[in-house]
Amino acid sequence: MLEWLREIAEVEWKPVGRAGAIGWLVFYAVFLLYAFSASGQFLLIDNVNLVVHEGGHLLFSWLGSTMTLWGGTLLQWLVPFLLAAYFWTQRQTTAYVFSLFFFFENWIYTAAYMADARAQVLPLVGVGDMESEESMHDFYRIFTQLGVLDHDTQIAAAVRILGWVGMIGCVAWLGWRGLRAQDQAKGASNFG
Repeated sequence: MLEWLREIAEVEWKPVGRAGAIGWLVFYAVFLLYAFSASGQFLLIDNVNLVVHEGGHLLFSWLGSTMTLWGGTLLQWLVPFLLAAYFWTQRQTTAYVFSLFFFFENWIYTAAYMADARAQVLPLVGVGDMESEESMHDFYRIFTQLGVLDHDTQIAAAVRILGWVGMIGCVAWLGWRGLRAQDQAKGASNFG
């Protein structure tokens, strides 16, 4: 396994052309501005996150009540993370960044839900009987079970910060890769 990972790590990333890098950086800058201006509110992409989240409850339900409860957030984070892992193995620069960026965007979405654990003012969406205990606010139940309910907003703030750092880090890495590719292209043309 380690040898396989080393072999992958030695393969060069697929280059990003100048126009492609600029286009992607503009896309991410606009998205980050949009997300920042929403100030903790749900974003358009979070409708997709919600569908994946609810699917996670169903997918993990066969593993028992705890995994059913955690399954929404697990699948919501796993889908973009596993896509990023796949694109990492393929060394697909822009697809890797896109998947990893939205992995971290999910943290922002999750943080909003975590921060609502005690207040419970967000509308809940679920599958099945919405009046049952199983349909209660996920993070109210999770944080209660973990004994950290009184710290819901602090936990949410930490998750939100990590999400922002991750998204900005993805964009910075893509910018660095784009600049590196340009420098390599200039260096190759100087020796050509």
